[in-house]
Amino acid sequence: MRLMDSQAQINRSISTMHIAIVSETTLPDVNGVAMTLGHMVSGLCARGHKLHMIRPRRNKDDAADLRDGYSETLVYGFPLPGYPGLRAGLPAKSALLRLWSKQRPDVVHIATEGPLGWTALSAARQLGLPVSSYFHTNFQSYTLHYHLRLLRKPVSAYLRHFHNKADRTLVPTVAMQRELERQDYANVGVISRGVDAGLFNPNKRDDALRASWDADAHTPVVLLVSRLAAEKNLDAACLAYREIQKLNPETRMVIVGDGPARKNLQLRYPDVIFTGVKTGSELARHYASGDIFLYPSLTETYGNVTIEAMASGLAVVAYDYAAAQLHIKHDVNGLLVPYADNAAFITQAQALASDMARVHRLRNTAPITVSALGWSQIIVQLEAVLSDIVRTRGVRYVQPEIATATD
Repeated sequence: MRLMDSQAQINRSISTMHIAIVSETTLPDVNGVAMTLGHMVSGLCARGHKLHMIRPRRNKDDAADLRDGYSETLVYGFPLPGYPGLRAGLPAKSALLRLWSKQRPDVVHIATEGPLGWTALSAARQLGLPVSSYFHTNFQSYTLHYHLRLLRKPVSAYLRHFHNKADRTLVPTVAMQRELERQDYANVGVISRGVDAGLFNPNKRDDALRASWDADAHTPVVLLVSRLAAEKNLDAACLAYREIQKLNPETRMVIVGDGPARKNLQLRYPDVIFTGVKTGSELARHYASGDIFLYPSLTETYGNVTIEAMASGLAVVAYDYAAAQLHIKHDVNGLLVPYADNAAFITQAQALASDMARVHRLRNTAPITVSALGWSQIIVQLEAVLSDIVRTRGVRYVQPEIATATD
């Protein structure tokens, strides 16, 4: 008996990989990480790869999803304070060592840096498995919004140490790549994000939905889709709305989403319409039924909602970084504001709302700009990166079932 030639084994793995994914948030959770992973899973499965997800159990009735090409292992977790329904995974190194020793993946992709992610990284390293990680969230920036400034340096050091133990750290923009490299992150690669233009498009505009907001065809509607939390800088959008109202008291503001800041925002801005979380076709209807999209967040690694709003035909006002910097050309398909300049954000939003002809011009141009940002090409790029990680790690363990016999 002898094992298959090592290079042939690597080529087999590259053409049809067995990919383990570790994440503390997955669909139907509503956030950028879960949404991105959802597209990643469906796209890689459609291309013939075998995926196994390791995630926290959501509740006692939660069951693993087991279907052709995709399976799950559920681990214990704990609820995140202030975020009902979201859970962080508890350390599970022993369980992962057993799982991956019996069903050895070609590569491990880690999407979150919590306790589960850390133990997955440790287990993968112990078994000699290739590892990719995704830098999805600026946790070190969040410390500034939760009175935890003393933790900024330790959090930054932990994240750098975590990602530098992976073979490749993936980020969505070249600007983020350069920023992490400046902070001494190693092996940083860029995989952008796509938008489902079939779902998010201007044709989803719904006059009946606008009427429920007391808006007719001529009423300006300001929209915001976001997690409602301190790090999202939401007051800038709400204060911009107040300034817009001074020019046109009929203007309506609709905020889609939920989070720990919602109650306080509702008390301070009682005339704003809070819809709660919307997903799928309902979310698409809400996007397309607005006119102006105000996105004030300063802590994004990308900002999926920016391109969803553009695809839906909204005039976007956003800070000049992340997805906005990548896809908005100022006053051609949206408006860019100098980073962290809240006064400029408010001024530009008010000026835009005072000129509805300009709003309509930007609304018409925005969907054209992002129409080519399909997820299929993103998945092909991701597949190539994961294949390269497998290839460059060289000779690896070969599972007994693919050994070949010789006389």
